Amino acid sequence: MDHHERHSVKHFDHCPWLFAGEATQEQRLAQRERQQAVGGDAEFGERCYVADSAAVFPDRLRLGDDSYIAAHAYVTGELTTGTDCTLNPFTTVRGTVTLGDGVRIGAHTSMLGFNHTMAPDRPVFRQPLTSRGIKVGDDVWIGSNVVVVDGVTIGDHCVVGAGAVVTRDLPAWTVAAGNPARPLRDRRHGSTGSAGKPGGAGNDLTRFADTARAQAADILARCWDGDRYTDRPGAAPTMRAHCDAVEIADLLLGSAPPQLAAEEHVRRLSAAQDPVSGLVPEFGEPLPSEDDTGLTGSGAALYHILSVGYALDLLGSSFPHPVRGVQDITAGQLVVRLEDLPWRDNAWTAGAWIDAWATAAHWNLRHGEDAASGSLEALFGWLLTRADPWTGVWGSPSAEAGRLQVVNGYYRLTRGSFAQFGVPVPHPERVVDTVLAHAHDARHFGSGQRNACNVLDVAHPLWLCSRQLATGTGGDGYRSADIRAWAEQQLTAVLSAWQDGQGFGFGAGAVGPGPRPGLQGTEMWLAIVWYLADLLGRSDELGYRPRGVHRPEPARALPGAPLSSPSPVPR
Repeated sequence: MDHHERHSVKHFDHCPWLFAGEATQEQRLAQRERQQAVGGDAEFGERCYVADSAAVFPDRLRLGDDSYIAAHAYVTGELTTGTDCTLNPFTTVRGTVTLGDGVRIGAHTSMLGFNHTMAPDRPVFRQPLTSRGIKVGDDVWIGSNVVVVDGVTIGDHCVVGAGAVVTRDLPAWTVAAGNPARPLRDRRHGSTGSAGKPGGAGNDLTRFADTARAQAADILARCWDGDRYTDRPGAAPTMRAHCDAVEIADLLLGSAPPQLAAEEHVRRLSAAQDPVSGLVPEFGEPLPSEDDTGLTGSGAALYHILSVGYALDLLGSSFPHPVRGVQDITAGQLVVRLEDLPWRDNAWTAGAWIDAWATAAHWNLRHGEDAASGSLEALFGWLLTRADPWTGVWGSPSAEAGRLQVVNGYYRLTRGSFAQFGVPVPHPERVVDTVLAHAHDARHFGSGQRNACNVLDVAHPLWLCSRQLATGTGGDGYRSADIRAWAEQQLTAVLSAWQDGQGFGFGAGAVGPGPRPGLQGTEMWLAIVWYLADLLGRSDELGYRPRGVHRPEPARALPGAPLSSPSPVPR
């Protein structure tokens, strides 16, 4: 092969990285004309190359310095790249696609940042197009023959194996492959492998837990203002922050938080309970108004039934007084209240009320307040007959939030009732289907959208139903591969979110304390890590097990009924 043939346009089209260093002046002028001939709103950085054989018809194109579009690529829509990006031969990039710096896209790969709607009232080719776009971070290698669909975000430093079909977001540093693509390992950690094998995310669990234990005392001290606990430095002290500190210390240190003696923790938490109503208001706030049952309808005092009650339990104590609104209610009154809960529009609020009511019933039983009125049995009777047999949940989804309300409400409801009292949930297969469908909703689980509530409210129902469905099967449970794939993806993202000396941030969104590291985020994500690891059969590597609000075992049996003891998920 002579010198001219080696440096022909055809040669550069297929090896565009050679152009900047080896092209003749004539070829450089021709390339400049080629770029100027690209239609649409197009801008090119320094030392870019667009193959003569590439079909480039953008609405908007921004090609960063040292970036290339190689032979026979097909580019339409809106493409924006950082520096040092390569679209190798026969790649297809359509719709809205944004690439960071240093992105390599292998031959025959398709980045499809648009979609058709699929309404049944007209042929598909007449359907309107939608576009949520594709976003790719810095330092990403996407192999050959990969398909990335609309709405996906691929984080910094990811590697996507050849032939993968990427339908879900990939957190930073993920190595993924398969159809659909699944995380195999964290790129920062040595050898290849999948979770549950050498090099997989599971191998990081012991190291993560050791790190968390070593830093737990500093995290607690960081949120102690000298007199009380705050969620994070600069925030106001709250009752929940004190309870979160107790949970974290119990989980990681096996003791009370070191800022106070255990007896002082008990004294402060016990003294906060109102002796008449049995409720615990927020610091400096009056007792909340009561609903018709004598229990508050919402707010911090409702959650304090859980958080303060279990903090005292972890410290070897309990509420000094029963909760009157649960002690005095009759079965008939409870049924009326259940019917009045906002199931259609706010299933989470309905589930949170039941969680608090059932947990209060649990604490009252410790006081010898036997549910002679039959209200506890009425609760389970009502719930068992009202669960939707098609979805397994209570309440209705909405166009605005999808299944968020019903899934998050399901977690709160079942945590305090079925899980806490060891009663099997109804329709567990349908619950798994509903929860997994919700877990793929990019509005709540897309890049930058996750928070501790949303992930916990998926992980716990999947764990609870998986245990129930696994009983006596002798093999893998219902949709266990899908459950493990989701758990694997989430665990990879969670472990990389730990911030040394500070713990976890709660996460994005208007709910909760936000993304800054704090006690609530740390307490919740530590429990989530356990549930995700247990779904993968690796929770033993953590060396801890939740014992408080997020305890996996039932706290007691329903009076007059045997304690349910479902088998673990098959490994």
